[in-house]
Amino acid sequence: MTVHFIGAGPGAADLITVRGQRLIVASPVCLYAGSLVPPELLEICPPGTRQVDTSGLTLDEIIAELVAADKSGVDVARLHSGDPSVFSAIAEQMRRLDAAGVPYDVTPGVPAFAAAAASLGRELTVPGVAQTVILTRTAERATAMPPGEDLTTLAASRSTMVLHLAVQRIDAVVAELLPAYGPDCPVAVVAKASRPDEQILRASLGEIAALVKEAGIRRTAVIVVGPALTADQFPDSHLYSSDRCRT
Repeated sequence: MTVHFIGAGPGAADLITVRGQRLIVASPVCLYAGSLVPPELLEICPPGTRQVDTSGLTLDEIIAELVAADKSGVDVARLHSGDPSVFSAIAEQMRRLDAAGVPYDVTPGVPAFAAAAASLGRELTVPGVAQTVILTRTAERATAMPPGEDLTTLAASRSTMVLHLAVQRIDAVVAELLPAYGPDCPVAVVAKASRPDEQILRASLGEIAALVKEAGIRRTAVIVVGPALTADQFPDSHLYSSDRCRT
């Protein structure tokens, strides 16, 4: 058997890879985070699938389910929202599975920041404006950030920054980013990206906190910060330039 860690995408049921769909259909056990994974995805589970909502389980309880499936010789579709490579907590699960001798693989998915950029209709890396994207979060009610990864330090580059799991402390986020980006820097908050109830807020860094509070956005949102959000005067990419050597 194999535990298949699958990126279930940002929320829209059709934003999942063909491989991810195929693995769900072929797995007799499906573990998913009910608070984040779209319920429509579970509709493709085969009849009789053991479906386990992990949103209320501890790590030990989740691993017990995976080990039990291994002993029964059946595959598991382990669904994670977005893409498993970012803020998915699969590393600790893989470490436990390694210790237990349970095989696994990983299927990537559409990350929330990509879905947010698509909804905004913006490229996060604009020639001459921003060529670096920082994906980060804040530490409130979560694992502490490593030394040197505080927002003030990361903001010094003025790169495009995408913050996950941070909208509930928008005032503190703004305070930490203001010295580097300035109050006029463009910001967007995208809540529930790609879903029917998606919300998009656009403002300056100095104005965004008030709008977030007024909209009542408290979770399932990313904050995108940086001049790339509104850039319109920039050089064309070298990729398609007539000056580029193509031999």
